[in-house]
Amino acid sequence: MATENLEFPVPVDLSTDTVREVRPSPVRSPSLKRQRLISRAVLWVLLAAVSVAMVTPFAWMVFTAVRSPEELGQVNPPFIPRTWHFENFLRALEAAPFHIYARNSFIIGASNVVTTMVFGASAGYALAKLRFRAAPWIFAWLLATMMIPFYAIVIPDFLLARFMPLFGGNDIFGQGGQGWIDSWWALLVPGMVSAFSIFLLRQFYVVTPTELIEAARLDGLSEPRIWVQIITPQIKPGLLTVALLAFEGGWNNFLWPLLVTTSEDLRVIQVGLSVFRQESNTQWDLLMAGTTLSAVPMIVLFVIFQRYFVNGFVNSGIK
Repeated sequence: MATENLEFPVPVDLSTDTVREVRPSPVRSPSLKRQRLISRAVLWVLLAAVSVAMVTPFAWMVFTAVRSPEELGQVNPPFIPRTWHFENFLRALEAAPFHIYARNSFIIGASNVVTTMVFGASAGYALAKLRFRAAPWIFAWLLATMMIPFYAIVIPDFLLARFMPLFGGNDIFGQGGQGWIDSWWALLVPGMVSAFSIFLLRQFYVVTPTELIEAARLDGLSEPRIWVQIITPQIKPGLLTVALLAFEGGWNNFLWPLLVTTSEDLRVIQVGLSVFRQESNTQWDLLMAGTTLSAVPMIVLFVIFQRYFVNGFVNSGIK
């Protein structure tokens, strides 16, 4: 006698009009839950420790900025000042023309943003979307230049600025004057674009759909219009990320302006902080007050554009 296959009915949910299969939820073992809780707790502890280690120097800077000279003269002053002297910020602003220093730093940072958006974005688009034989070699050359530290090329850059022909009294051979030294040319031209900005923008352009470019070409659009109107609006997080990095590089630049400027009218804010450091004494309260004020613009910009900054690096397509 042949046996028949018996099928058990599948439980269904009758609370709604449609009949759907009810599947039992997976049961997690207590040991697995415990392991996840422990790993999450360890992660939070590590993140908290790293956060404290990063915030502590900034907190020390702010606390030093509001200390009294008596506390600064102690051997082991308390971490949190006993009395808060916010007038140190006004004293720091009155000690030197920081409005001129801040203006110069802002001009350099804003110029870096504009030129990076134009030259860096155009070069990144060309390397990512235009097909020509030299593209891989140019990109490899850019990557190679990123591996050279600035301190290794600062002397050749200074000599180029010093012997720039037909500038600053120099003749066609770069002799007889001072070239770009102590001028806006030396402050603005070297920071117009960086290899890292081109590299990062190229990575953003790589992940954009090529089909849009081909469709725009069939519609008769020129290559500059495709770059400006079609592709570039799709990488706004990348543009904001590169713009923020370019402004930060111009605002916090110290070594290059120190080398190429001598007049106070061209001094930037980071170099201007040196007025509080003398050969025999350092006014730590005013120095930290000025440093805190110089850090405020970058902190505000990062807080405003934090979401775009983080998304820019996450979605940059770096592989």
